[in-house]
Amino acid sequence: MAPVKRPYHHGNLRRALLDEALATIRAQGVEGLTLREIGARVGVSRTALYRHFADKRALLTAVATEGFRTMRQELLSAWEGGGRSDAAFSAMGAAYVRFAVTNPAHYRVMFGGFVDPEERDPELAAEAEGAFQTLVDALAALQWAGIFRGDDTVLMARYVWALVHGMARLGIDGQLREPGSVEELMGYAFERLRTGVSSATLPS
Repeated sequence: MAPVKRPYHHGNLRRALLDEALATIRAQGVEGLTLREIGARVGVSRTALYRHFADKRALLTAVATEGFRTMRQELLSAWEGGGRSDAAFSAMGAAYVRFAVTNPAHYRVMFGGFVDPEERDPELAAEAEGAFQTLVDALAALQWAGIFRGDDTVLMARYVWALVHGMARLGIDGQLREPGSVEELMGYAFERLRTGVSSATLPS
């Protein structure tokens, strides 16, 4: 079957290529993505295509960069919108899982080993580190306020990340199919998480 061409608005070819790549990843996985096929579906020449992305890796780097940027913004919005409180921290966790479930194509590229972390470009590295730093900063603020225990902040952030990443993967892999199961698991997990890191649990 010939590729279906999807018209794009003049001057926004890069966005059209990214959108087509995300649609392909959702339908066929990252392994099913080829630069030539993406260009054919959008309906552009190889020359026009390569002006934006030199190869598949460059395209995946752009997808991952966009994903980390969006996730960082959503985490920060949850934290700031909740008044930088204990409840806001739980909202950050929910925002993380929600981002993954809503944007599975981005998430798979971000954490699926498709972009070599040792050879990332500076923009991708900055966005990935910025997303993690948002979590670290929130934890540090709650530690300073005496709400969370004074453990190593980065280690605590990795612990939290491992928890939400596990829920996110279960969600996007279809392992939590019952209605409301994702929300139920998040509610339970964040309550147990708060109990574990709360300064109130420290021995007197």
